[in-house]
This record gives sequence, C-alpha cells and structure tokens, in this order.
Amino acid sequence: MRHPEPDPVGPGQESVWDYPRPAIAETTNAHIVIEHNNITIADTRNAVRVLETSHPPNYYIPPDDIAEDALRRAAGSSFCEWKGAAKYWDVVAGDEVLEKVGWSYPSPTPTFQILRDYLAFYAAPFDQCLVDGEEVRPQPGEFYGGWITSKVAGPFKGIPGSRFW
Repeated sequence: MRHPEPDPVGPGQESVWDYPRPAIAETTNAHIVIEHNNITIADTRNAVRVLETSHPPNYYIPPDDIAEDALRRAAGSSFCEWKGAAKYWDVVAGDEVLEKVGWSYPSPTPTFQILRDYLAFYAAPFDQCLVDGEEVRPQPGEFYGGWITSKVAGPFKGIPGSRFW
C-alpha cells in the first residue's frame, strides 16, 4: 500500500516521512519529563530517541533517571524486528499501578546496543509527558508508543488506514 502525502513541514519541524527505515537510535539532549499523581516518574536530558519512517519519536530513558521504586517488572514480552526482544514494565505512582506502560530491551540487537536497559513509555496513561516543556500527544493506535510534539509533521502511523504503511 502506498503511504499518504506527507504533511507540510513548518519552521523547526521534522517530517516523520524523512525518518529512515529500518529505524535508527540516536542520543538527544531534549529534556524529557514524565509525571503522574503529582510524582515525577522520569526526568532526563540523557535520552535516546528512536526514529522510524511514519512514526513520531520514541524516547528511551536511562534507568538512573527514573524514580526509585517506580518500576515493577510486568509479565509478557514482544519482539521487534530491529531491536530484538522487549520486556514490559508497570509504573507504580503512589497508590496507582499503570500496567505494561513501559518497555525495555535487555539484550538489543547490535545496531541498537545504545538502548540496553533504557526504558520507553506510552504517553497516554500518564498525567503529563513533556519534551522540552511541551506536552506530548500520544501516537494514535493501541500498539504504538511515539510521542508527538509540534516539532514533528505527519501523518503518523496508527491512524485508521495506516496498517500497511
């Protein structure tokens, strides 16, 4: 299936249609913050972002920049053709447990070694996810974990009709 016409790119924006396939991982100095129940779950300027054609970036956070006692190993796993086998994480925020909202790669493929043990999170379950102070919109679709900001132009994988992009 052909992909849609990319949205126009404005000043300071990147088009997700210019991102590579297969995906790549790169360091970023963007300030990433995740908050829930008035608790800072993560706060870092040492993230790695993963870029893949048609997807907004995923941000992977080093474990040292995640609140102590916020993570609990969840059941299940999945496999990414580029990154390898993922394991899942629950987030404990006060009295609330957000189930399977994070994932990591304990033994990523050679190309993605930079992600080893870093954690990515779905944005939708949290009260607030920020990139450089801007609130994130979650990537559409239940499976996808990209973070949409004003710095990326779509359309984004996950909208109706995008299954085979």
